[in-house]
Amino acid sequence: MSIKDRFTTEEWQQVVQSPMLAGLAVTAADPSGLWGSIKEGTGVARTLVEAKTGAPAGSMLADIAATFETPEGRKLSQDDVKELLRGRKPAEASEAAVARLGAVASIVEAKAPEHAAAYKEFLRETARKVAEASKEGGFMGFGGEAVSDAERKTLADLDAVLG
Repeated sequence: MSIKDRFTTEEWQQVVQSPMLAGLAVTAADPSGLWGSIKEGTGVARTLVEAKTGAPAGSMLADIAATFETPEGRKLSQDDVKELLRGRKPAEASEAAVARLGAVASIVEAKAPEHAAAYKEFLRETARKVAEASKEGGFMGFGGEAVSDAERKTLADLDAVLG
C-alpha cells in the first residue's frame, strides 16, 4: 500500500497542491510584478526537483514530486487553487493559502504521521525559497530587500500553523 492510498482522492489532491499553496502564500503576501513572480515560481520548482532527486523512494515527498511529472498530476495540483483565489485580494489569498496548508498538515499528521515532519519541513523550505527568489522593492533590480516584511510575516504564519 502506497502512502497515497491512505488518503481520499480529495485529501491527496490537497497534499499535492500544498507546494503550490506554499509558494502562492508568499507570492501573494507581497506581489513582485511579472519578473518577480516568475522568479518566485522557480522556488516551488526547485523544491519539487530536490524532492524528486533527494527524497527516499516510497516517501511522501517522492510521491508528491512524482505526481508533478504527469500532465494529470500538474492539473491536479492546480484544480481548486483557482477557486481558493477567486474574488480575493492578494493578502486575503495569502491568508487563505496559509490556513489551507494548516488544515492539510493536520490531515497528513492523522493519516501519515511518520511523514508529517518531513512534509512540514518541505512546505517551510518551499515557502522560504520562494521568498528568497526575488528582491522586493528597489528599482530595476537595484536595491530592495531579499525578503519583505509581508513575506517574513507569511513565513512566520506558515510556521505557526504547521506547528
